[in-house]
Amino acid sequence: MKTLLTLSRFIKIKHKCYLKSVKYPFFLVLIVLALSSCSFKGVSRYRNITYIEEHLSGKLPKKELNVFAPKKSSGEQDVLIFIHGGSWNSGKKEIYNFLGNRFAKKGVVTVIIDYPLSPEYQVHDMALASTQAVKWTHQNISRFGGNPNQIFVSGHSAGGHLASLISLRNEYFDTLQYNNPVRGAVLIDAAGLDMKWFLEQMNYEPGTEYLVTFTDSPEVWKDTSPIYYLDEKDPPLLILMGEKTLPGIKVTTDRFLEKYKELVAEPDFHVQKGKKHKPMIVQFINPRNKVYDWILEFMAQ
Repeated sequence: MKTLLTLSRFIKIKHKCYLKSVKYPFFLVLIVLALSSCSFKGVSRYRNITYIEEHLSGKLPKKELNVFAPKKSSGEQDVLIFIHGGSWNSGKKEIYNFLGNRFAKKGVVTVIIDYPLSPEYQVHDMALASTQAVKWTHQNISRFGGNPNQIFVSGHSAGGHLASLISLRNEYFDTLQYNNPVRGAVLIDAAGLDMKWFLEQMNYEPGTEYLVTFTDSPEVWKDTSPIYYLDEKDPPLLILMGEKTLPGIKVTTDRFLEKYKELVAEPDFHVQKGKKHKPMIVQFINPRNKVYDWILEFMAQ
């Protein structure tokens, strides 16, 4: 119970408007799953592996990741890197142990990362850290039974934003002098797909709300909006959105899809009936949920 209370305090966050009412109390459910998921058999777990040493690119802090791998597998398995949500200012990889366990049970080597958070760090830092996690995975995942040529990136909410951004914008890989190895991205009710448009509409006071993460610069807003990096050379995208998601997510996802359809006539896009923003990640607690089938089919293409 003490652990639950500590974690529940850790994940309490403050945000309005775009993610209004996302207080993340549902993470208490996820925590219970995370604590109980240690009973999963058939899964090898490797915890707190450093993927960023102190001062990467002069400023990033040390960061770690967890790997979940099937104990029994024939050959190298597909790899899924998951980037957590939390409004870019909260979240912790341990909360998502249940996700790593479930995907590993389904034959996917799963990597769940921590990354630098606001207000100490800003969006470019988060994206660069996430890119370093992909680089580390590409260089090391074969030791855990993963196929370095079959790496997919996923995330929910703010994590979906980062997953899409680093998959589509190669400048982060260029900074690390590394070729982008991402084969595809799975966006789960992703926030910020057109953050420039959203921040222009909200007209926040300088240095407040999401400007703490995205700065006061419209140039940064555009640089970190995935919609501006859609290209025919991009890896494929699987886009999941809740029918009753938050208004800001719905509008920016619709804008993103409108442009994406100029490149892909029939995007791999699912609107999940009746789902709000929070249940879009909670649903993964159920190992028989159809979203697993969608993701596994997408990765197998």
